Amino acid sequence: MHRFFTLVLVLFATRLFAQTPALSSSEIFQNIKKLDVLGSVLYIAAHPDDENTLMLSYLSKDQLVRTGYLSLTRGDGGQNLIGSEQGYNIGVIRTQELLAARRVDGAQQFFSRAYDFGFSKTRDETLNFWDRDKVLGDVVWMIRKFQPDVIITRFPPDPRAGHGHHQTSAYLAEEGFNLAADPKAYPDQLKFVKTWQTKRLVWNTFTPGFTNKAPSEEKNPFISIEIGGYNPVLGKSYTEIAATSRSQHRSQGFGSAPQRGDRIDYFLHKVGTPAQKSLFDGIDVSWKRVKGSEKVHALIAAAIKNYSVNKPSASVPELLKINAELDKLDADNIYVKTKKEEVKDLIQQCVGLWFETNPNDFSGVAGDEARINIGIVKRSDYPVKLVSLRWTGKSADSVLNLALGSNEMNAFPKKALLPANLKISQPYWLEKPIERGIFQIDNQQDIGYPENRPETKTSYKFEIGGQQFEFERPWVYKSVDPAEGEIYRPFEIRPLVTTTITEPVFIFPSMEAKTVNIVVEAQRSNVKGTLKPEIPAGWKAVPESAEFNLTNKYQQQYFSFVVTPPAGNQEAVIKAVAIVDSKNYDKSVKTIAYQHIPSQTLFPESAAKLAKIDVKIAAKNIGYIAGAGDDVPTALRQMDCQVTMLNEAGLAKDLNVYDAIVVGVRAYNTESYLNNYQAKLMDYVKNGGTMVVQYTIPGGQKVKQIGPYNIELGRERVTEEDAEMQFLHPESPVLNHPNKITQKDFDGWIQERGLYFAQDWDKKNYVALFSAHDKDEPAREGSTLYAQYGKGHYIYTGLSFFRELPAGVTGAYRLFANMISVGGAK
Repeated sequence: MHRFFTLVLVLFATRLFAQTPALSSSEIFQNIKKLDVLGSVLYIAAHPDDENTLMLSYLSKDQLVRTGYLSLTRGDGGQNLIGSEQGYNIGVIRTQELLAARRVDGAQQFFSRAYDFGFSKTRDETLNFWDRDKVLGDVVWMIRKFQPDVIITRFPPDPRAGHGHHQTSAYLAEEGFNLAADPKAYPDQLKFVKTWQTKRLVWNTFTPGFTNKAPSEEKNPFISIEIGGYNPVLGKSYTEIAATSRSQHRSQGFGSAPQRGDRIDYFLHKVGTPAQKSLFDGIDVSWKRVKGSEKVHALIAAAIKNYSVNKPSASVPELLKINAELDKLDADNIYVKTKKEEVKDLIQQCVGLWFETNPNDFSGVAGDEARINIGIVKRSDYPVKLVSLRWTGKSADSVLNLALGSNEMNAFPKKALLPANLKISQPYWLEKPIERGIFQIDNQQDIGYPENRPETKTSYKFEIGGQQFEFERPWVYKSVDPAEGEIYRPFEIRPLVTTTITEPVFIFPSMEAKTVNIVVEAQRSNVKGTLKPEIPAGWKAVPESAEFNLTNKYQQQYFSFVVTPPAGNQEAVIKAVAIVDSKNYDKSVKTIAYQHIPSQTLFPESAAKLAKIDVKIAAKNIGYIAGAGDDVPTALRQMDCQVTMLNEAGLAKDLNVYDAIVVGVRAYNTESYLNNYQAKLMDYVKNGGTMVVQYTIPGGQKVKQIGPYNIELGRERVTEEDAEMQFLHPESPVLNHPNKITQKDFDGWIQERGLYFAQDWDKKNYVALFSAHDKDEPAREGSTLYAQYGKGHYIYTGLSFFRELPAGVTGAYRLFANMISVGGAK
């Protein structure tokens, strides 16, 4: 019974955004046909966007097999095209984007515990960072849990895959293929799942010829499959479905246009029994694989034959018979479990049942009362009885035995007492700190889920044709936006009070004190207590504490503490703790809100980094051209710079008032208007200005020549954050004024040294300042180029300041201060 509940929640986890989605009659018919197919495929890769959405669409909607995508990571190390979120915050966004993609292509979404630490070049580097045993165990777990007939990898397990994570995903898939069937491997998993032997593993390759095959693959067979077909039931081709699915990856800028027409994909045999013509050669995907299911198959065939597009409810009697027959089969069989859920959902759709629970507010506090409204509508004439309701905070069913009228809204306003032991709605993989590149997850059964299993939910029990069906749905708050219409938001459990420090990093370039602002927010009405900043010895905060008294829920009170640093250079952490009735509350609140995903709220520890450093800066008035995913302006303000954000209107004004102009990451890729102002920017430099351009991706540049002299950008990068930095021109003013840059300034960098280095440049006019390389690679000299142009100074840098500065890496502050100060103040 426990295993069944786990599977149900895997299926249920993708339904949060659209609570009870009403399927079209054609989609219902498609799903009835799917009842007769018992195959399964697990697609495995490393990141959000790695998956072949066309293949997933084809498998799910043409082959009608149970299809899953296991992404080892949540994409935490990638860049962000739509905002400034980085690290696990962008991982939260990409999790929701993947779920949106799966709602389109019909596959299920899973994750391992691996944290995306950024680009890596080798499998060894990746496995040195990740805990190999744990990530491999997660792959084995998902194979045993999902029980795929076929596993497909997107990449080969070697350098042909490029990214080290890509290589590792294929390597771990092949290792997991064998280990999942071995009872001696990860035996603790067998408390919850059984061993499983997949039939075959293939690599979904990019070309038909495999001219770059590894020696071990020379004799491996491959098959080709046409996957670009048209589905007349859905009125779309699989390429159209796939393009819509891939376009959900908005934080990566992957909006895609469908390529209509034929599309052949190729599959190279890797492990298991080779296929000759089809992925499912030698695999029985019919009901013959389930003992005693002959009647189920016959009933499904009748349901398909007799389906009425105009009246789906006419299929309910046959679906009820199918459900009754499934009850007679092996309850532990994964396909019996799966088809029971599919039949239940089809019955709901055919009788037109819509139901959801909407709290009056989008959050509550454990132990408090919440007001909810349960709404139910039956949009057909088929008889349905609402037997009972049960919701979080109500231990027993509320028995109703209410016959539902046709297209009549049944509303049940209720009061719910939220249990005091409810956990706050922190994403489960973020409850503990990341260790060795792994999210720390204590509960084995949590592993794989794309998001939290809801703790606030309602159970609806209906009687249909003499059979009872129970559905669970999470609570969701909904509101109406005048421009967007109806908007759903997951219901959140919040701490009683949150404390949020307004900046993540505070830089002290001198002994001068700085103001640290803290926002205290009540998450229910009538909260009062004491706010106390916790600060290490040697630092001083005035006042030492402050009293707050908040009458209304969500009311905020702002407090300012004057923080004085110690005499010597030192790094520290300040924490904000609220004390209410002798209990400490130390969580901040962060809501990630974009229109294309449900709002996501996180509750990280309320803390900020303090750094007393020896940094001087000669430039004070900075113009900043924003790029994508860029929080560098905040860091500049921490160095006491005045920063003016320059949009198109700002660039049209006099630029000579600025000591330096900084171009944000990828601005030359995203801002078309820069092509109209590039000549003006170069004149600004020529007349004595300083311009610093952060990394630009080659290809798709809005401005062909981004500097005063030719620069050809490449994709070279140094991913080892501790790679030695050689100073090629130690006499350069960029390395000496106003701060003397040394090797120590490259200590403590995170994720990488830099990316998208210049690969060729005008060596008469540009000076390469650094050389660095990853292990066993040649030196890379294109990370930072400096040129004098006219009276001014121009710098292109691929060093990852967009990561280092928000993380409070002190050496990065000193080097960036030199870059913008090389021309001095005007």
